[in-house]
Amino acid sequence: MNPTSSSPPSMKPDVTLSLTIPSSNHSHSFKPEERGVKLIQLLLTCANHASSGDLHRADLCLNRISQLASVTGDSIQRLAARFVTALAYRIIRRWPGLYKALSNSERKSMNIGWARHANSMFSQSFPYMSLAYLIITQTLAQAMSWDRVIHVIDLGSCDTQLWVRLLTKFAQGPMGPPRVKITCVSSNKVMLEDLGITLVKEAKSLDMSFQYNPLNVTLMDLTQDMLEVKPGEALAFVSILNLHVLLAQDDHVDTHFKVNEKNDIIKENKKMGEFLKMVHSMSPKLVLVVEQESNHNLTRLVDRFVEGLHYYSAIFDSIDTTFTRGELSDEERIRLEDMVGQEILNIVACEGFERVERHERIAHWAIRFSWAGFKPVNLWVEAMEEARQVIDSCRPYGYKLVTNRPGWMICWHDRPIYSISAWVI
Repeated sequence: MNPTSSSPPSMKPDVTLSLTIPSSNHSHSFKPEERGVKLIQLLLTCANHASSGDLHRADLCLNRISQLASVTGDSIQRLAARFVTALAYRIIRRWPGLYKALSNSERKSMNIGWARHANSMFSQSFPYMSLAYLIITQTLAQAMSWDRVIHVIDLGSCDTQLWVRLLTKFAQGPMGPPRVKITCVSSNKVMLEDLGITLVKEAKSLDMSFQYNPLNVTLMDLTQDMLEVKPGEALAFVSILNLHVLLAQDDHVDTHFKVNEKNDIIKENKKMGEFLKMVHSMSPKLVLVVEQESNHNLTRLVDRFVEGLHYYSAIFDSIDTTFTRGELSDEERIRLEDMVGQEILNIVACEGFERVERHERIAHWAIRFSWAGFKPVNLWVEAMEEARQVIDSCRPYGYKLVTNRPGWMICWHDRPIYSISAWVI
């Protein structure tokens, strides 16, 4: 690949990149433990070179990692395969034409059907989302048990498993089925339409007065008028792994920093602040948030690369356990890891507004919500007890539910994976 004549000197080297990680294992000379340590060292070294623009040394690292990583190897080999691909994509961003061509090809292969199937497999194979949905539905049902007109706004999940369960809970309330309106926000028109068909059918079977309001927009473009909130509605917002996209911004623009009680630096984000204040102005009865419990919104690539390695190693380990028990086929495991790999790709390869996977820990969300005037509220005990029963049925897998004010965390062997929090005005 040869850069154009207008490229700066740092882009002159002719760099050959391998974007496909070989499935064969060329690491027979290493013991598994030694290979894992070597892969981590090489990945961190490569991230440093990629960050500093030393393309020649980065390419040497990519080549060495590719010989040790494998999409069919053990969990650390498979994890390394995803991170090295993300690093390679980051490097070729220096050639915009090549990057766009490869990105477009990648997006075509990740069609709607593929993404939905992968998400469905993830929910069925692991209790993470099932636990989150259980807690959300129980909490909403308890908080709105005496309300007769309910409006719940879904900020992007469009998951029938969650909303069908919620309608059933509402129908079992102490005063019988209330009037329910569900507004779903999503850029995926097909998923919105499918969800609407399912929910209308479910509401009819429950003899429930129901209204469905699909909004085919992104969270970035959502306005208060679109939500059609009416006087007298008991209002609630639910965000499942989506709110963090509002943190996307031009990373080169000067930003204000605030420090919380643990001396963690938090970047104040105008878009997020405006959105949460908009939500606050509508006086919701409850706001429920599920987010990845890690900090991938760090400015320096190397910092979030280290965070990513730690976080996704837990994900890959849990996938590995499920796979070795025979509950996943090779094809299903690879498809799940392709889905996770898309997050890794965005965290490592992208910057600015293109980097939307800006996960933050619950302590940071607590600060952001407090800036907007929200207060944390304890989740219902009944929901927690039911969730613990689900976890007990998963033993000896290693899942745990841990209290961490202002919410709860779903963990894998003491490593936090997702946080769940509830907020009131």
